[in-house]
Amino acid sequence: MAYDEALAERVRQALAPRRDVEEKRMFGGVCFMVGGHMAVGVDKDRLMVRLSHEETARRLNEAHVSPMDFTGKPMRGFLFVAAPGVRTAAGVKRWVERAAAHAGTLPAKKRPKARPKARPKARPKARPKPHAKKK
Repeated sequence: MAYDEALAERVRQALAPRRDVEEKRMFGGVCFMVGGHMAVGVDKDRLMVRLSHEETARRLNEAHVSPMDFTGKPMRGFLFVAAPGVRTAAGVKRWVERAAAHAGTLPAKKRPKARPKARPKARPKARPKPHAKKK
């Protein structure tokens, strides 16, 4: 199971009123970008949530919440909410709204400059073959 599609659908529904949402596949799951910043995602059957460092520390005391840890080192500002904590649409909406509110406080993303199209490499001009000397 890559990720819980039903949970991802509840996240989509919670984000539906917003116009600044982009969905991307990453971390073997799906992430939702708000204003160009990762806000929430679904990994297996748990919700990934991005919050401020301060709010992350406060929320760690809540039921079903743990630090987001993919590599053995927790990522600052990110949490996992286990399946029981996001079983209902209301539970998902509460976490999604917190994450979207945090994403709204982050500086606007700069759009990358469009790269100029690469010019085709010029082919070297064919050298004329040396004329064979007549005997």
